Amino acid sequence: MTNREYALLAAKTLSDKKAEDITVIDIQGKATFADYFVICSGSSERQVNSLTDEVEDRLAEAGLYVKSIEGKQGSGWILMDFGDIIVNLFTREMREKYSIEKVWGDCQFIEVED
Repeated sequence: MTNREYALLAAKTLSDKKAEDITVIDIQGKATFADYFVICSGSSERQVNSLTDEVEDRLAEAGLYVKSIEGKQGSGWILMDFGDIIVNLFTREMREKYSIEKVWGDCQFIEVED
């Protein structure tokens, strides 16, 4: 699979688990640390944690393993580092606070199909 396909698989997994406002951003050429950001919101801390587990499992099944997971229980933000794919899972409040999409606004946003 390509990095784009992995990013879209992460987005599909999040969609299947009822994550909200799923965004995939192609940051190639703008960053050296990754190729894609996948961003979503969960309705609660519990859902964010469940989404984290599901993304880790589904990408591992496809052959891509998480290198690290950052974020503490109750922080409202979990970052999953898959190397060239970074998955950011937020509560609604934390996503609004950090507005990552605005920072990367000059990058290509990839439409995620339901």
